[in-house]
Amino acid sequence: MKVTLLSLSNKEEYMFLEPSFRGQRSGWIEVICGSMFSGKTEELIRRVKRARIANQKVLIFKPKKDVRYGEDAVVSHDDNSFESIPVETSREILDNISDANVIGIDEAQFFDADLPAVCQKLAIRGSRVIIAGLDMDFRGVPFGPMPNLLAVAEYITKVHAICPHCGNLATHSYRLSGETETVVLGEKDKYEPRCRVCYEMGNILDLKVR
Repeated sequence: MKVTLLSLSNKEEYMFLEPSFRGQRSGWIEVICGSMFSGKTEELIRRVKRARIANQKVLIFKPKKDVRYGEDAVVSHDDNSFESIPVETSREILDNISDANVIGIDEAQFFDADLPAVCQKLAIRGSRVIIAGLDMDFRGVPFGPMPNLLAVAEYITKVHAICPHCGNLATHSYRLSGETETVVLGEKDKYEPRCRVCYEMGNILDLKVR
């Protein structure tokens, strides 16, 4: 099934919606973004746990490729966890939402380009969609579908780590290892958060060494 953005000004696309969703108040999209070790997953878990306390039906999805903490849970760096459904593609989310009205998505940067359209479709159907992901990769470049998610979200929260070199707010994920691929799974053995200045200084020193 091809996922497209729905425009309610188009009668044909409006009729494509399930009858129970027509005329229903829409949901919304929340994005939690920042560097590694900034507490993105922690904040996602906090929000979905509060939703569950309020007796809302909650599901969290994660990319199947992220197996750092196991296959069926999202886990923060502080070891808080919440059960999750691993999926290969963003379209699989639509096949697994059941009757949940709060949808969490962790490590959104690893998903494919269809994720913003999927999230908008969920919001149109009335779901609250909470997304957590890295806004930039180790090169300081916008990561995967995150820029488009930020563009369509109603609510954006940017969280920060602390730069271990100067104590300022960290906005970048600095790669300590020598891999050049965009996606390299790892924790403190491969990455550390850095402020803008310390990130740039590290890149300059790396170029001199290499």
